[in-house]
Amino acid sequence: MPIGTARMATLCLPNAELHEGVSWDGDALDRILFHPTRPPVLLYPGEGAIDVLRDPPRGPVTLVVVDGTWWQAKKIVRENPRLQALPRYAFTPPTPSEYRIRREPEETYVSTIEALVHVLGALEGDARRFLPLLRPFRAMIDAQIACERERHGGSTRHLQRRSRVRVPRVHPLLSAPGTEVVCLSGEANAWPFRDREPGIRYEDEIVHWTGHRLSTGETFERVVAPTRPIAPRTTSYVDLDEARLRQGGALRELLHAWRSFVQDTDVICFWGHYAAGLFLNVGGYLPASRLDLRSA
Repeated sequence: MPIGTARMATLCLPNAELHEGVSWDGDALDRILFHPTRPPVLLYPGEGAIDVLRDPPRGPVTLVVVDGTWWQAKKIVRENPRLQALPRYAFTPPTPSEYRIRREPEETYVSTIEALVHVLGALEGDARRFLPLLRPFRAMIDAQIACERERHGGSTRHLQRRSRVRVPRVHPLLSAPGTEVVCLSGEANAWPFRDREPGIRYEDEIVHWTGHRLSTGETFERVVAPTRPIAPRTTSYVDLDEARLRQGGALRELLHAWRSFVQDTDVICFWGHYAAGLFLNVGGYLPASRLDLRSA
């Protein structure tokens, strides 16, 4: 398609290959999926997908990206068991999509070439290196909009679509009068499976816990000293050095102090269920009114 970004990305990246189809048998994927020094990984969201921006694979890999509409992409993954079996990675884009000529199903969705900019930057450890990929992408979008404007004037379906004002929807938990909202965030000392020694499993443990009450501006923060070896990337995730982590308090102190800060009637907001679930598993208290903003 004229606005397809997978072909554009292939033309920009010397080692990229573009394979068109829905299902492949025989040699078409064998050369990619069985490379001896660059194991394949699949960029596709879903259950069990690893956040590639936070925990990218180590060493060279073959990045397999599924392109098409979201309906087509689901079909491709569904009808190719070998793709389903690959280690799966996904991410939440740090910036909104610039794909102004097409509406994505969700605000967090981006085009294929935009996804590659973020993911290749994470794989190479240089977030800015692949930004030039966006130059032809932006030029294509500008050209499409200019062409529509020239043919149809200012009233085009793309421009109209983007000009609609979205009325924000307020979640029922947040709309009741007098609602006390507490936003929380937690970080853990978590060992990626690939870094664990054979036969040894270190359970994820909370090392940093913060909460912010919107109505008063009060902020709760505790650092918990890890009881297990510190994973290689924990300090970068938490943004605290090892010495500061080692100086943290005990888990029981966190649980006691947090219980004094939070109220039974508070509405707790968090992003993703991981930290909240980990906190509950160690005996932490959270009020019954909880809102996972990522799911909402």
